[in-house]
Amino acid sequence: MLFNSIEFLLFFPIVTILFYLIPHSYRWIHLLAASCFFYMFFVPQYILILLVTIVIDYAAGILMENTEGRRRKVYLVVSIVSTCLVLFIFKYFGFFHENMILLSHKLGFPYPERAVSIILPIGLSFHTFQSLSYVIEVYRKNQKAEHHFGIYSLYVMFYPQLVTGPIERPQNLLRQLRERQYLNSDNIIKGLRLILFGLFIKMVIADNLAEYVDMIYENPAAYNTRSIFTGLFFYSFQIYCDFFGYSTIALGCARAMGFFITDNFKTPYLAKNISEFWHRWHISLSTWFRDYVYFPLGGSRVSIPRWMLNAMIVFVLSGFWHGANWTFILWGFSYGILFILEKLWRQYVKFPQIASVWGNRIWNGLCVIKNFVLVTLIWVLFRATSLSQIKEVAKASITNIGLEDSFVVEPKVWFFLAVFILFDVLIRKSRFDVWCSNIPGFVRWIVYAFMIFSIIVFSSVNNFPFIYFQF
Repeated sequence: MLFNSIEFLLFFPIVTILFYLIPHSYRWIHLLAASCFFYMFFVPQYILILLVTIVIDYAAGILMENTEGRRRKVYLVVSIVSTCLVLFIFKYFGFFHENMILLSHKLGFPYPERAVSIILPIGLSFHTFQSLSYVIEVYRKNQKAEHHFGIYSLYVMFYPQLVTGPIERPQNLLRQLRERQYLNSDNIIKGLRLILFGLFIKMVIADNLAEYVDMIYENPAAYNTRSIFTGLFFYSFQIYCDFFGYSTIALGCARAMGFFITDNFKTPYLAKNISEFWHRWHISLSTWFRDYVYFPLGGSRVSIPRWMLNAMIVFVLSGFWHGANWTFILWGFSYGILFILEKLWRQYVKFPQIASVWGNRIWNGLCVIKNFVLVTLIWVLFRATSLSQIKEVAKASITNIGLEDSFVVEPKVWFFLAVFILFDVLIRKSRFDVWCSNIPGFVRWIVYAFMIFSIIVFSSVNNFPFIYFQF
């Protein structure tokens, strides 16, 4: 079920109202049933895949809690391998198969060339990582095993963050699923604010920008350099508003029932370098790789060559997590290179301190612009569907300087993009729901009315699916 659908406008209030009407001891049943319904709205049979991973990791958690020594590690490995195997089959087997065919042609060894078509279940990477965080935390004894199968199932399937995150840790969400939630007007109000803001930036900004981005990527040779770079600029905000919109709606849905889930974004385009950008973008994923991959490899507490390898492993894996395509691997690799170069630059190249306050502001502003330009260029690797399309975009952006084209942007698109950037700056130290609490009431209602009117009148005629659904 899509957050920006008529069905969800009915689903959300019904689920939330019933949640408060049902006695606490039965609420988990209600939420689990609602989450199953929410997920089965896409492809019903894929809930069976979720059930397989849930059973494996639930059992592994209990077995590890009751075991010490080598067997404990065996249960962890079996759980991780089994869960990742499901992810490999549905997300990566086709990629592996296609590349083995190409390799067999080049090296001349026999390999079956039968076509393989496996549909990726929506959100598989997200709930796989959420399950893995549970078994790892139980193994590390940072989390007690959950013996209630229904509560554990709800931890994996909690509908607000089931499909596109944030990737929750058991220490945060499992505890809340057992706590009694009381009807609280502040939770309801702030939850609705977040939902409204998320729908606004998804339907009014991201979806309108998507129309122009798609034009550029469908046929880059038909557009001049200015139009192509406008499309690249638009994509930076399309993917941000699309994913930020989903995450904000998820926060709002959970908050309306008294649950607090992880903020996934903290104004990432105001970051001054690549490291800071990754601390602000898709926070639940970047911290997952930090805690479960980077730190176990040794992090930065090793020699410089080993640290460089550790960082590159994390970024390449992060790229591959996003999709089974060489474009995503190249995307992650590019970030790894920039991350390493920036850190080495800061470590070995010392700049004189700027004494002036305005001098610091100007320097920080230039760093933000530099970082945004780099991120925008790297997004080409993420958006392109193939390596050949990357080449086409790069070639057209250089050679089509004087080409006449039909790329005309409606004024409303520029207006709403400017509005979003203003909001992003205003809430940089807070969040939309909190920011609303700190402004006068009449201004708050003007903001509400503006967003509701904009959603009704200016939403894109095309209902684009959330970008991160494919992951």
